[in-house]
Amino acid sequence: MTYNEIRKAFLDYFESRGHKIVPSASLIPNDPTLLFTVAGMVPWKGILQGIEPAFAPRVADVQKCIRAGGKHNDLEDVGFDGRHHTFFEMMGNWSFGDYFKEEAIAMSWELLTKVFKLDPNRIVVTTHISDDDATAIWKKITGKDAIRLDKDNWWSAGDTGPCGPCTEMHYDMGAELPGGLPGSPDENGGRYVEIWNDVFMQYDRDANGNLTPLPKQNVDTGSGLERMAAVLQGKTDNYDTDVFVALKRAVSDVTGVAETPDNVTSFKVITDHLRSVGFAIADGVIPSNTDRGYVIRRILRRAMRHGQMLGHRGALLSKLYPALIATMGDAYPELVHEQKRVVEIIENEENAFADMLQNGMKLLDAELPKINNGILPGDVAFKLFDTYGFPIDLTQMILRDKNIAVDVAGFEKCMAEQKERSRADTRGTRILWESQTDLPATDDSSKYAPDAKIESRVLAILRNDEFVKSAKSGDEVEVALDKTNFYGTMGGQVGDMGTILRDGAAVMNVMETNRVGNVVVHKGTLVADITVGDTVTTQINETVRQQTARAHTATHLLQAALQRVLNDDVEQRGSKVSPDSVRFDFRFGRAMTAEEKQAVEDLVNKWIAADMPVKHEEMSLDEAKAKGAMALFNEKYGDTVKVITAGDVSCELCGGTHVYHTGEIIRAKVNKEKSISSGIRRITMSVGTLAE
Repeated sequence: MTYNEIRKAFLDYFESRGHKIVPSASLIPNDPTLLFTVAGMVPWKGILQGIEPAFAPRVADVQKCIRAGGKHNDLEDVGFDGRHHTFFEMMGNWSFGDYFKEEAIAMSWELLTKVFKLDPNRIVVTTHISDDDATAIWKKITGKDAIRLDKDNWWSAGDTGPCGPCTEMHYDMGAELPGGLPGSPDENGGRYVEIWNDVFMQYDRDANGNLTPLPKQNVDTGSGLERMAAVLQGKTDNYDTDVFVALKRAVSDVTGVAETPDNVTSFKVITDHLRSVGFAIADGVIPSNTDRGYVIRRILRRAMRHGQMLGHRGALLSKLYPALIATMGDAYPELVHEQKRVVEIIENEENAFADMLQNGMKLLDAELPKINNGILPGDVAFKLFDTYGFPIDLTQMILRDKNIAVDVAGFEKCMAEQKERSRADTRGTRILWESQTDLPATDDSSKYAPDAKIESRVLAILRNDEFVKSAKSGDEVEVALDKTNFYGTMGGQVGDMGTILRDGAAVMNVMETNRVGNVVVHKGTLVADITVGDTVTTQINETVRQQTARAHTATHLLQAALQRVLNDDVEQRGSKVSPDSVRFDFRFGRAMTAEEKQAVEDLVNKWIAADMPVKHEEMSLDEAKAKGAMALFNEKYGDTVKVITAGDVSCELCGGTHVYHTGEIIRAKVNKEKSISSGIRRITMSVGTLAE
């Protein structure tokens, strides 16, 4: 079976078993602790931890993943064996409080043996040493005695919180391969390959290690598509499966070099990295010197280096991108949709890489005369890495011919210091709020009623990075309530300002409102003492809400105007909607002319002057699609969505706050238009009285 056939068979099977089939989430996770979506469970983390409600009781998907940075990093292993990848696809089926162990195991077994038709005698199963239930179920369904293991068969979200045992399925690739059974000293020899893992989340672990059964038990499964393809195609090396064979053939065509045992590592690196770079950029990652953009830039340059090792000069991944579309574009249409932009960005990076080599070599050549002990200092190696993008192995390769080593320990010290700086930049109260897994979701169903006063109860108070039972007047705090009509920052729109009152008197001036998972957090200064459990009333600043609402509706008009003045392919890539101010990022390959900017501004103001009605409607996602509502690329939506329609010029899925007639916006003024990265432009626009 090919990759496309395996994906279809997997999803068709679970759809027939009552699962809602959903597309892959973006590689850019909605999780500040992760650079990339590193596993199939990442999009469902909030549901699995009980922070977010499940939109369906059972779900199945094929999730694209990248492991190439931070804790989850397989980058340095790619190319040296047949099983490591930076980009991979994870097939998964999920039960959110619906079925549990017996049905999960039965479906896993049926798919493997009846649909994929794997030899049951070559499948070895493992269970956790404490999991008598799963062990008995395997015996009942298959007659197999599971191998009972400890550490490798237990999953947890952290030291505390949801956790539970796992059961894994391994396939015997043949006695001619080295390696023993799972759990044996030589289990990593290669003979037995893990092809499926069912995680049973059934406990909540407290700080003392005590396990309490969860009220809702979830099933989280994963099956790597690359490994499954190797098994089903009778290959011991993932890079010999159909997708990689086609990509390696393209590498030969572009470089003019045939694959041989001597250069097989370079072929593996290039094909793997092509997938990571292509998919990441298609999902909106821009190569840069920070965070995930830095990782993608490094991967791209590592692929280019291996192209040079094959004797190739000039563009490589940009020329290979059509082959990626040919092999995976049917399953992931975003590759096709974003082709022009992705290729342009890769070409720019490839040209920059050539400049980097030239500039980096100047630095290296200037440092070589200073070396008197045969070792390049670690800080110099890090500067090459940090400033010019030289991976340390590239520096080592260049210096090897000169019999000069690199101070790797010094380099790693510099790297550690940089990582600590990066971690410091991303620290904040969000992580503290996320740790409060027992905090119920905030009922913000009244957030579209600015004139309402909502009676509420104080659930939690955060002061000086510490949760406290009470706080005093003058304290800077963050407060979670059980109900609110404040809009928490979401979808590019900044949160509300306002007041929290008790018995009609102000208790807290709220200057900022944020959403963390399903909890709405009010941030500001206390003007009276407050205690967890207090009954309070929320009152938003209606003037600020009105200003924000007209800015958000103006954003929709701006996108519609850009599409009419420039072209229909203009697509939002980010926004920030503040009171009477808009920042709008969009995909476009060049600077706008002065005439185009004026035309966009004039068109928006024409629609404002027309005082068109703005409809706020809730409907099913299918109804919204039939209506032609525009959606953000790669965004996940529930079954019921909110649709904002401005006259006959704009129709978008949007959960933000909006005006009811375009005339309420008053006026719009385009201030600036500039490039913020390759292929991405930014417009700043004022609306309302600020524009006047």
